[in-house]
Amino acid sequence: MSIFKKLGWFFRQEKKHYLLGVFSLIVVAIVQVLPPKMIGLIIDEIDQKQLSGSKILLWVALLTLAAITQYGFRFIWRTNIWGSAAKLERSLRSQLFHHFTKMDHLFFQTHRTGDLMAHATNDVSAVQNVAGAGILTFADSMITGISTIIAMVLFVDWRLTILAMIPLPLLAVTSRVLGSKIHVAFRDAQAAFSDINDKTQESITGIKVIKTFGQEKEDIADFEEKIAHVIKKNRRVNRYDALFDPCITAIIGISYGLTIFLGGHYVMEKTITVGQLVSFISYIGMLVWPMFAIGRLFNVLERGNASYDRIEELLAEETHILEDEHGLTEPAHGDLAISIDSFAYPDYPEQTILRNIHLKVEEGKTLGIVGKTGSGKTTLLKLFLREYDNYQGTIFFGAHDIKEYRLQALLLSIGYVPQDHFLFSMTIRDNIRFAAPKSTQEKVEEVAKIAAIHEDIEAFPEGYDTLVGERGVSLSGGQKQRISIARSLMLDPELLILDDALSAVDAKTEEEILRHLHTRPKRQTTMITAHRLSSVMHADEIIVMEQGTIAERGTHVQLLQKHGWYAQMWSKQQLEAKIERGEQ
Repeated sequence: MSIFKKLGWFFRQEKKHYLLGVFSLIVVAIVQVLPPKMIGLIIDEIDQKQLSGSKILLWVALLTLAAITQYGFRFIWRTNIWGSAAKLERSLRSQLFHHFTKMDHLFFQTHRTGDLMAHATNDVSAVQNVAGAGILTFADSMITGISTIIAMVLFVDWRLTILAMIPLPLLAVTSRVLGSKIHVAFRDAQAAFSDINDKTQESITGIKVIKTFGQEKEDIADFEEKIAHVIKKNRRVNRYDALFDPCITAIIGISYGLTIFLGGHYVMEKTITVGQLVSFISYIGMLVWPMFAIGRLFNVLERGNASYDRIEELLAEETHILEDEHGLTEPAHGDLAISIDSFAYPDYPEQTILRNIHLKVEEGKTLGIVGKTGSGKTTLLKLFLREYDNYQGTIFFGAHDIKEYRLQALLLSIGYVPQDHFLFSMTIRDNIRFAAPKSTQEKVEEVAKIAAIHEDIEAFPEGYDTLVGERGVSLSGGQKQRISIARSLMLDPELLILDDALSAVDAKTEEEILRHLHTRPKRQTTMITAHRLSSVMHADEIIVMEQGTIAERGTHVQLLQKHGWYAQMWSKQQLEAKIERGEQ
């Protein structure tokens, strides 16, 4: 029953609706004990040959009135109890989604996508059942059971009632034992469901890679193994759940047996009438639902309890990026001043990724960042986006440290094109104007031309109304990159970050994009990481990263004169370009 205490905040919030629902259940319970009594009286009148046509009409009218009354009040409790449960579902889904949107990069590294989806679907549904089916079952079983027992005492015989109740304590013991086992089993089943959910999402997303490497059979085998694990865990839940009904049936059978034995004796002794015995047997039949309901109730409550614990654990996690509630709300602008003494990822605090990074980028200038894979280029950019705050040092954007800005103000000042470009399942136009959905077509085309993608889009049959498919599956890598660049330019950001964002375009297109960026009327500060040095050769300053620190720095010409890593890589790439062009 602890789940009711955990959801106390919601029941207090929806108190009026639940009280009205429970009141309607009480009315239904009172009204439904009357028909068996009426039937018993009718049987006694038949036995005594006193039933007339007018009495039949009266009894039929009373039974019809009881049915209509039950119908009306059942409608009331359904709309109030189930309606409130739907509000809880909406509230939990909203809380989870809001929580996901505010969490940091580390959170999504720790939790798999499929697991988060399971929390937002199966777990929420299980908790919603507590507020709906759980409350209904608890209130209805208690009210129906108590009203039926009272009717058995008042309308038939108290001794017979006590005898029929003797087996019922067995139900409480059974429910307690099986309920605790279901709680543990269902928690394991939900965790297994999260695994299969994550596997499905990952396989569908990576289906091209799976097919390319001919791993369909292996992936299917892995999927079937996980399915078998889920089935195994759910069989355990179902096994415990299935034990409730046989136990309740046995207990009810004992009650029927005792009732028929003693009730028949009372009829023979004229203590009760035949009609009263029939009524009593009908009341025992009415007790079947409350008893079965207790078994169902423990099932619902334990499932909901396990799921709510999982949701609470997730919501209790806090982002490592602490935002100043009274931080700066105006857009960030000005020079960039970077002074990073050291940085290590939270998962590996002993492994320093960046150290002694000290540089300044004047407003409107371009900084090129190059280096070997794993040298720390992308990591440095992540600090600008405040994906991590646990570095030793400062990063100033204009006159203020980036930690002094509200995240919304900071991030809206930055246009970011990541290595792994992500497009949504919508039109090209809506993907480009994602951050500014009310932008005009003229603005969309303007940034598309800067990104050298306008002509490609115009060549599509549907033009800017072309649906790109999930994650941009219908587009080439270069087209997705250029659409991502156009999207980043929609808000005219103060800082444009291109994280190896030109790797999938040819040299001619790359040159065109960079020329457009440098000749814009409003030239923003730009940071470009690249493996192809032609992407940064026109930068105002270039830094060469090596093992997390700056190994070389200067302009393109200055770095060539140093004959270091940059000069060697430039010569190598120029030679490769000549070979591709067929030159000697």
